[in-house]
Amino acid sequence: MPVDRTHVLHEAAALLSRKSTATMDEVARAAGIGRATLHRHFAGRDALIKALEQLGIQEFEAALDRTRLDEGGAGEGLRRLIAEMESAADLLAFLVTENQLFEGDQINEGWARLDARVSALFRRGQEQGEFRIDLPPAWLTEALYGLIGACAWAVMDGRVAKNDFQYMIAELLLGGARRSVEK
Repeated sequence: MPVDRTHVLHEAAALLSRKSTATMDEVARAAGIGRATLHRHFAGRDALIKALEQLGIQEFEAALDRTRLDEGGAGEGLRRLIAEMESAADLLAFLVTENQLFEGDQINEGWARLDARVSALFRRGQEQGEFRIDLPPAWLTEALYGLIGACAWAVMDGRVAKNDFQYMIAELLLGGARRSVEK
């Protein structure tokens, strides 16, 4: 039976985001495959981590492409992005907490490109008066990543309902990012 590499990587990310010291045996068990099969696909932990980084960049970029960030208001674009990122939240949770693993120009360029696209959304919201201007777009971008990761963990641990993922992130971030109207 062929191994679904993407499934293995998502299971690895979910496990490693909660237990960074997990062994390759534990990763294989979490993915529902044998250790030998895991090693045929990933020669070792470093190869697994690099594959997680590459998949994270690919999935995040695809989500950004599907989101159509330039359409409508910035808040609506942000809500669409959160919805698109939900399926990769486990992967983003791992990558956000393990950012010291990012190595190499290709990985750094990939994340810089993604960060620029998300920051541009927040900047547009600020320029159009939708988001507050006292919080830098780079910080709002990092806050978004952190909220997605935190919510992914809470869902994985059963502390919050999966159906509330998008609502909780959007309401907390937008509630803090919205520019208040002076009375």
